[in-house]
Amino acid sequence: AASLVPAMQAVYDALAALGLSGRVTVSSAHSVNVLASSFPPSSGAFQEGVAQYVRPLLDFHSKTGSPFLINAYPFFAYKGSPASVSLPYVLFQPNAGVRDGGLVYDNMLYAQIDAVYAAMKAMGHTDIGVRVSETGWPSKGDEDEVGATAQNAAAYNGNLMQRIAMGQGTPLKPSVPIDVFVFALFNENMKPGPASERNYGLFYPNGSPVYAINAGTAGSGDGGGSSVGRFDPYSSQSMFSAASRLVAVRRRLSSLTLLLVLPVLSAFYGAGRDSEIRHD
Repeated sequence: AASLVPAMQAVYDALAALGLSGRVTVSSAHSVNVLASSFPPSSGAFQEGVAQYVRPLLDFHSKTGSPFLINAYPFFAYKGSPASVSLPYVLFQPNAGVRDGGLVYDNMLYAQIDAVYAAMKAMGHTDIGVRVSETGWPSKGDEDEVGATAQNAAAYNGNLMQRIAMGQGTPLKPSVPIDVFVFALFNENMKPGPASERNYGLFYPNGSPVYAINAGTAGSGDGGGSSVGRFDPYSSQSMFSAASRLVAVRRRLSSLTLLLVLPVLSAFYGAGRDSEIRHD
């Protein structure tokens, strides 16, 4: 873990020497398990055991203008405690929401993002952005993996994509659009672990869709009932307009993020998505 920031600095210095530091940012993805507390979001704090590594990491992000990346999976919170975690709350469907002071959260992912902002603020940083380097929902799981269904996966990913297309921010950062990478494009039939690990894909390996994604209004919650038969973000039936697609392409071309991954951190933070903090 102590090698992460020096390695990131070395990569950044190499990019700077090539005149690319303004176009390529250097970052590293982290499980939300780095947080000791995430609920309510305003109480967000990093685990004591990782604080000594997070402090110089945040200083690096502040100095270089790079984002802090998290892998966040509300699915695991629901799977771990379906009796106490509201399914509509984790699927971006209509619900009463959760109040944290003057802010109201109608979904868990945004609450997790703001918990990271709070944790960084507690370490003296309000100048670093948070991006979601992984999130998603499995379409199938083992018998004990409650909620792993195609209907729920379509609702989660579909409703999330619609909100992203709207340029939404979190309750704490309403003017900062959410930036998300959805896991995953394809199912992975040889991946070890529980059945869910092999069923996060939007597509089967042959290119056919695992489920249809709802192209209606955000938060409709029907999980794909009125959706197109094949998920295609560039089709005329997509929730993304031609203008937003162009902006997205331009943004991706003008600013790249280089993720630095060291195997030692997988062991340090806990291996796999199933180690995600149980946010309730």
